Amino acid sequence: MDELHTVYYFLDLAGTFAFAISGATAAKESKLDLFGVLVIAFLASCGGGIIRDICIGAIPPAGLTTWYYLGAAIIATGLTIGFYPIVQQIKRPVLLFDAVGLSIFAVTGAQKALSFGLNGEAAVLLGIITAVGGGVLRDILLGRVPVILQKEIYASAALVGALIMVVGNYIQFLDNNWISIIALSVCFTFRILSLQYRWNLPSV
Repeated sequence: MDELHTVYYFLDLAGTFAFAISGATAAKESKLDLFGVLVIAFLASCGGGIIRDICIGAIPPAGLTTWYYLGAAIIATGLTIGFYPIVQQIKRPVLLFDAVGLSIFAVTGAQKALSFGLNGEAAVLLGIITAVGGGVLRDILLGRVPVILQKEIYASAALVGALIMVVGNYIQFLDNNWISIIALSVCFTFRILSLQYRWNLPSV
């Protein structure tokens, strides 16, 4: 159990860091000041988790009470600003780091919901909310249409990752650590391939 908690917190912190970089990069592209960049980075990285924690009754949310979430956002902001020319050389950096954060949070969000005794359906939904919530807040504050409302494969990728996590937890065909790795790898690959090959949901 302790090992599982260690893996969970490592993944959660990695997702926080990745989403913070995507938020800081997007804010920098929008020419916000230092405070604005930090706020967007924090909301992008912790917004989804805060919404999840409120939904499952984990009050106050970990994103507001645990220092290392804010620390990760501050470090990510500093690195993004300090090495912005290098970050810019990464093709579509916001989308890359966003995909990393999306895949990790879809898994950790579902994991935390399950650990609080919620059923599989709720765990999948909260995994999606954890994965997309911060990105929605980021895009709204930057005056952009949230990716989740567009026809891109985004929430669908989070759904796949969270579903694999939940089903794997119930079936127990592998160790939970391996299930987590498989779930986030599939989610990340699905998201990246959809960007590479322009896979989209059908328009209505």
